[in-house]
Amino acid sequence: MHAIRLHTFGPAENLTYETVDAPSPAPGQVRIAVAAAGVHLLDTVLRKGERGPLPELPALPTIPGREVAGVVESLGDGVAGLWLGKRVVAHLGFAPGGYAESAVVDVDRVHEIPANLDFAQAVAMIGTGRTAMGIVQFSNLGSDSVVVVPAAAGGLGTLLVQYAERAGATVIGLAGGPEKVALVRANGADLAVDYTDPEWPGKVRAWLGGRHATVVFDGVGGAVARETVDLLGPNGRHLVFGWSSGQPYTSEAEGVSEQVLGPVTMRKAGGPSPIRTLELRALAEAATGRLVPAVERFPLAGAAEAHRALENRKTTGKVVLEP
Repeated sequence: MHAIRLHTFGPAENLTYETVDAPSPAPGQVRIAVAAAGVHLLDTVLRKGERGPLPELPALPTIPGREVAGVVESLGDGVAGLWLGKRVVAHLGFAPGGYAESAVVDVDRVHEIPANLDFAQAVAMIGTGRTAMGIVQFSNLGSDSVVVVPAAAGGLGTLLVQYAERAGATVIGLAGGPEKVALVRANGADLAVDYTDPEWPGKVRAWLGGRHATVVFDGVGGAVARETVDLLGPNGRHLVFGWSSGQPYTSEAEGVSEQVLGPVTMRKAGGPSPIRTLELRALAEAATGRLVPAVERFPLAGAAEAHRALENRKTTGKVVLEP
């Protein structure tokens, strides 16, 4: 099979398209003929040799990627035969291996894909979608909410804008450049603003006409986070789930509550398997059409290009590789 392998930590150019042996499913596993593999910002961090939130770096050489969708093509011992041939999606957890034409995963991580979702959309919901479901648990949105979403044209931002709009909130989406701003507006934001314009905070305040934001969904940090938090009024909430700018921002504004939503915190969802609960919620939201993931597709052989585009903020929606 073809796969992307990383032999040395470093720049995107270190991702190479190679021919390797297909993996064999161990007992309790299935092998998936991959039709779509998700690319996460964490993948770019690991590629550089930084482990991020993971307990350790992968052993080299490695096949990156932890989100896959496709058709079950082989079963390990102990797996029910009904899985063979099913359209499925899975998050591989800490185990990499997604950037390939085939990947193995424990069957208890697998979900059947709803009939009205394609493979790329399913991949978007199994990782980015479950994160969105984890975040919105803490938002308590309603018709009196005024929500600010930085990076609103990204995979996660797209879903947060849609969720807030469908909850009846007033939604302000920030994005870099006119093309991304147009996408945010089309996605349902009441106001879409270019955060590369130094005058954008004043334009937002003028549009609000004396109102204040009530919630900031912050996955960016840095100067953008500082400006968005300044839009919050008394009892406003700053929900932090990342800092793609590389600079976390902690607010000291009086009356603003700040909550950092790490992976453990977001597992507030009920049931014996909170991660699986969030994944099921995400897939259900997409199946009903309440959330529609945006996807930007690259060929598997173009993994290096996909990494560069993601790191340089040139992408819109969830980045997906297709063999």
